[in-house]
Amino acid sequence: MKLGFAIFKYFPYGGLQGDFLRIVSECVERGHDVVVYTRSWEGTIPQGINIRLIKTRALTNHGKAVEFSNQLQQKCKIDRLNGVIGFNRIPGLNVYFAGDNCLAERAVTGKSFLYRACSPRFKTYHALERAVFAPGADTQILLLTQRQKVEYIKHYGTPEQRFHLLPPGIPKDRKRPSDASIIRKHIREANDIGEDELLLLQVGSGFITKGVDRSIRALAALPEKLRSRTRLWIVGKDNQRKFVRLARQLNVNGQVNFLGGCDNVTELMSAADLLLHPAINECTGTVLIEALAVGLPVLCSGACGYASYIEQSGAGKVTPEPFSQSELDITLAALLENDLTELGRKGLEFISKINIYNRHEIAADIIEQTLNNK
Repeated sequence: MKLGFAIFKYFPYGGLQGDFLRIVSECVERGHDVVVYTRSWEGTIPQGINIRLIKTRALTNHGKAVEFSNQLQQKCKIDRLNGVIGFNRIPGLNVYFAGDNCLAERAVTGKSFLYRACSPRFKTYHALERAVFAPGADTQILLLTQRQKVEYIKHYGTPEQRFHLLPPGIPKDRKRPSDASIIRKHIREANDIGEDELLLLQVGSGFITKGVDRSIRALAALPEKLRSRTRLWIVGKDNQRKFVRLARQLNVNGQVNFLGGCDNVTELMSAADLLLHPAINECTGTVLIEALAVGLPVLCSGACGYASYIEQSGAGKVTPEPFSQSELDITLAALLENDLTELGRKGLEFISKINIYNRHEIAADIIEQTLNNK
């Protein structure tokens, strides 16, 4: 089949972008002709993928979203596709990958009535979301968590049969290396980190949403003796200036390192002692599953869709919502005062019993089934 995939922006190291590329690659491997529609593409273009850049002139992001949506429908007709799969909320999709939480729910629980009534940004994105989830639409929806399904049905009355829950999905090479202890020793020695020191790791692009400021504040709040032997490495792509400034203001700038986007996340996890992920809003938090697969304990916020896996495994702690910085500070100190090895072992044991590797194959199955039925 000739398949169209739509995503506003593609860049390496984004969570949604990673799912997008793996599903697209799976469809290419199955012999489908793939066309990608996007406003921008950063990084290498894999073989078998044809890129169609859609230029937008609007000044606001929500204006660009509408313009992209309108142009996409015209271009898809010209390209004579068998179907369109979207990774952002766009009307007229055959399949939508729900990589974000319900916008309407977030607006009700976290925004004022004035915002919902007057914000052009909210009104625009809300209309785009409604076009995907309205009862009269026929878009099939690939879900990442059960919570998403509950929220979308609550706000839009979407028929249950249109939802397809996918398992967690990480690349098959994101598992604990057989030589993890050697990797740990090498990375720590190369960065002058002693075995009596503690290395915290945070992974994810979009530092505000991921709660990087929360992590820096929690580091600074540690008791002095504990803080002096603790470091924080932050992996991801974003503007780091305000966070560097915050670390300097809190006198921990010498202990906070921004590594940028990295391909060796599994190795970095092998070297770390704890994954920090106090996200403000996180549909899933695939990095939590990656940490469990490596045997790295986790401290995350309850806003993460996959926080339940941390609770079920016993491989770390989840701070409750609504978020409290003091709760995070206290929990981090308590975890670091104790031996973390047992928590890592629990994560490895738990992950060996669940399906975490074939999300993208299942997504491709559903795409094929949907378009064959059409």
